[in-house]
Amino acid sequence: MSLEPLAVGVCSWSLQVGSVPELSSLLTRLVVDVVQIACGDPHHAAWAEGDAMPAAANAAGFRMTGAMLGFPGEDYTTPQTIQLSGGFGNPKDRAERLERLAWALDRTRALGLTDLMLHAGFIPEPRDADRKAFLDTLGKVSALASAKGITVAFETGQETADLLRLTLDELKCKNLGVNFDPANMPLYDKGDPIRAVEILAPDIRSVHVKDANRPKVPGTWGEEVPLGEGEVDIRAFLKTLRKVGYRGSLCIEREVGDQEGRIRDVAHGIRFVRECLA
Repeated sequence: MSLEPLAVGVCSWSLQVGSVPELSSLLTRLVVDVVQIACGDPHHAAWAEGDAMPAAANAAGFRMTGAMLGFPGEDYTTPQTIQLSGGFGNPKDRAERLERLAWALDRTRALGLTDLMLHAGFIPEPRDADRKAFLDTLGKVSALASAKGITVAFETGQETADLLRLTLDELKCKNLGVNFDPANMPLYDKGDPIRAVEILAPDIRSVHVKDANRPKVPGTWGEEVPLGEGEVDIRAFLKTLRKVGYRGSLCIEREVGDQEGRIRDVAHGIRFVRECLA
């Protein structure tokens, strides 16, 4: 899809929907038909349709850009808890999460999609003793996905763009890419999102559009805010995406507030992004 207003969409989990008809209804209300859709793991954004969700989604008429996987046991209470529990970071969780990944890859195929997004976890630095084992696990992710014809895009923010760039270059797996979320960098205090676009440009497969402020106290969370109210500089972010040649979808994500508050903020985000693109 081209980088035009019609390419603006939403993340299904941001709307806190529980069924495909509810998602369809809210997309109509928001006047968009593009969505990045949660796989529907029972532990993350489950669907009332269960195993029938892919068929229902494919029949619904909206355009899906990719699927998103969350792992059971991920704890976002603090940056420290997610570092211990996120993605493939904990060696004890890796085998089980590779099994969950295999399930998600099948679900992604059933949805007729070629991209699956997830958090890899906090990537170890080059001198970290666990780095080789962690990268070996990501190599297994690539192999499992390759066998299904799927690209796995790691969401940005739990590491610096430089570390993610180094890791992708070291892995040399053509089917591993980036799901770029600019707000995660201030939220985790992991660098400048505009500079990060240029560093990761060749591997950006999809984009979340979200805004945030950096933490006021080191080691705590930053604050997610409505688009245009944070430190990302959304206009510069979109301009830089154009500059590096990104032509995919722009999915608004909102992860705080009740459902109506999120819908209101997503609607604002859609208007704001379309104004920026115009």
